[in-house]
Formats: sequence, C-alpha cells, structure tokens
Amino acid sequence: MDDSDRSDPNGVDPDAVDRVRKRHEELAPELARTWAADEPWRFLTDLTAIGSRMAGSDGERRAAELVDDAFERAGLRDVRTDAFELTAWERGGADLRVAVPGRDGTERTREFEALALPYSPAETVTGELVDVGYGTPEEIDEADVAGNVAVASTTTPGDSRFVHRMEKFGHALAAGAVGFVFVNHVEGQLPPTGSLTFGEPAAAPAVGVSAETGDWLREYAANAEGPVASVELGVEASFRAAESRNVIGRAGPDTDERLLLLAHYDGHDIAEAALDNGCGIATVVTAAGILSAADLPIGVDVVAVGCEEVGLLGAERLAETTGLDSVRGVVNVDGAGRFRDLRALTHTSETARSVAAAVSDATNRPISMESDPHPFSDQWPFVRWGVPALQLHSDSDERGRGWGHTHADTRDKVDDRNVREHATLTALLVAEFAAADRDPERLDPDALADAFRETDFEEGMRAADLWPAAWE
Repeated sequence: MDDSDRSDPNGVDPDAVDRVRKRHEELAPELARTWAADEPWRFLTDLTAIGSRMAGSDGERRAAELVDDAFERAGLRDVRTDAFELTAWERGGADLRVAVPGRDGTERTREFEALALPYSPAETVTGELVDVGYGTPEEIDEADVAGNVAVASTTTPGDSRFVHRMEKFGHALAAGAVGFVFVNHVEGQLPPTGSLTFGEPAAAPAVGVSAETGDWLREYAANAEGPVASVELGVEASFRAAESRNVIGRAGPDTDERLLLLAHYDGHDIAEAALDNGCGIATVVTAAGILSAADLPIGVDVVAVGCEEVGLLGAERLAETTGLDSVRGVVNVDGAGRFRDLRALTHTSETARSVAAAVSDATNRPISMESDPHPFSDQWPFVRWGVPALQLHSDSDERGRGWGHTHADTRDKVDDRNVREHATLTALLVAEFAAADRDPERLDPDALADAFRETDFEEGMRAADLWPAAWE
C-alpha cells in the first residue's frame, strides 16, 4: 500500500487518528485515573447543593468560587476571575386566570400554576388564548394572535429544525401577541423556564406551564372548538444591577495562539441545574485535570462562563476581552455528560468535524456529528466572528430539554460515568484541535450567513434580534 494515499472514504484523516491513538497512549495513566475518580461526582454534588445559580445571584457567585477551587485542584495555572456587570432579573409570582363560559351561560374562573419566564416584565395583560401549536413561524402566521395570548409547545416536529423559545416568543410578539404561554411537552406537572431575551427586559409578559395545564389551555383557546375563554396573565418580577464572573485557567504553554475550552456554570433558579449545565462544567473540570498533564503545543484557556442562561453574557464578555485573531478554535461543552453518547455540533467548521471524526475513530467511541450552526449557546459570540467551534452535547430520546429548565433538573438524574467518559473524550478532542499539524480555516461570514439561511434560521434570528448587522 502506498502511504502517500491514506485517504478514508468516510472522511476520517488517518494521520489524525494515529495522532489521537498516540496521545491516548501517552495519557493512559491520567485517563485511567479519571475513569476511577470520584472527584466528578463530588464536584457535581457540591455544585448542585448550592441550589439556585441564577445569573447575578449569590448562588452563582458561590458556584464560581467552587469552580475556581476545582480548577486549582485540576492543576490549571494562573487561575483567575474576571467580573462583569449585568442587569439581573429576579423572579416573582405569576398568575394565569382563565374565565371559562359555562353551558348555562354563566362564567367561572380557573387558576393555573405558571412560572414567569426570565426577563419578562412585571405586567398584566388580558385577551383570548390562541393555540399556535409548536410555535413555528408558519403556525403563528396562520393564527390570529393580535391582541391575544399565544400558547406554544416547548418542542418542535421532528421533520424540521428545532425552533428555540426566543424565536417563538419573538414571532408571536411580531404578529401582535400581548402575552406568551410556553407549554412543556414533557409530562409530570413541570412548568418550564427559560430566558426570553439576551439579558434585556422583554417587551411582553410570558410564563411557562406544565403539559397538563397546556392541555386545558388548548381546549379553552379561541381557535379550538367550544366557547371562547378569556385569559388574564400577570407576572411579578424585578430588575437590578448585579455582577457575574468568568473563571479562567491555563493548560499547556504560554503561547500567543490558544484554544478555548468552555462550559457555563450558571443555572436557573427553580432547580439544581444538574443536567443543564452541571454535567457540562463537571466534564470540563475533569477534562482540565487530564489536559494539565498533557504535552500541548499551544495553550488552552479553560473557562467557566457565567450568565449563559440569560443571554450568553459570560461568553460575550470572554469574546470581548480575548484577541480573537489569537484563538485557533473553541470547544464549548454545553450538554455533554448528561446521556450516554456524545454528540458534536461542528457549526460548519471542517476542522471541527475532522477532529471529532478522528477521536471517535481512534477511541472506538460513537460521536455523532451535525454541521448546522445555531446561535443559542456559548460558541455563538465566537462563531459569528469566524472562529471554528465544536459544541459537545448529548441527547436523550426525547426531543428538547427533557428535565432541563424544570424543577426536575436534579442530581439524581445524573450518571457520572457519562461525565467521566465524556471528560476523557473532551480532553482528547481539545488536544487534537490544538495539534501542531492543525491549521483551522476561519469561517467565511458569507458562507456562514448562507448556512443559517439554508436551515431557515434567518427569520427566527431576526425575531429574536440575533441576526448580525454585519450579515446584512
């Protein structure tokens, strides 16, 4: 066989596979130690015991201190904290009252449990309920939501791309809705939460309700069969100036060129945020211990970012304070460690795809890959400026967040074997991304914009006020 032609029909670079296998052998003692370690579970236990890690809260500050200590124990150098300001949102109560016409002409009022969605203003609105199904743009356009309250599911049909909550909310308001109800598709009396904007007060009140409540609301909707009910939706909430922080440490040499390894450590205030993103930051802390022992050709900045859940504010701060020309790539761990198999979102980067393929092949571990980009995690502030990115995720069989963003996002849902295995894969992925033979191409802005258009993201991003002005 001629070694000059080692191409793989499946797009796996054999030289990269050999490199990963060699790295695996070099790090075998660290990988074995990681597989047997109880530190990931102890860290996750301490993190989730804090309770609320809402952006700008005391719990988020305590979580940052916990991560700082974990980075030191992992052997990272120059561990430091970078504080930044934000407008924090504090949850109050929420009221959802439906006036239901009776068969005898009388009217009775039903009250339902609801959660205010972050950055919802303190406001009360009235109107009719309008069922917009999954909340896709087409469904909202077909419904008459003007002056009324839109009711949309947390999930999206499997034959279309996943439509984010911010897009649904933005589309509904653009169509004239005065309020928004977000219905969980997962049963169990679990009203969902989730931010409406990227860190700014929203233009209308919105709440999350359980699947069981949503079933009643759809029956009472103006576009359902039967008498039309009216609804009063009210939110109590407040805004205040607050502070968050990123925690940063270094693995590898002090080089100008660097790779960024990220995970957000904040979480919503209604649960322990064990899955989203306790597992992710635990994966990064564990991977940091492996990378600290690795002989890396360039430096890797390991960063725990704050305020992801309310608008990627920590990642935005990191992008603003980092010379992006010096960043070879970003590995964002948002969702890894939750479930069995790792998933790599490559955001149109061929280098990211090649790295994931090589590690999967060399370790004989399944890593599924998806090339389509999206703007709803911490890689986005870098991707939009052309930095290649790899987002590490893991999915259950249920489309959507499952227990994430609900009261049920608790530590008992976690199998820390997934955290430990994904940490070893993350370390190998980072090391291969940092390899001396890698020279990743920057993402072309026109091609990136086209990729978002081809996946029908433009309309939704504009509705959520996320379409970059540079792409006009």
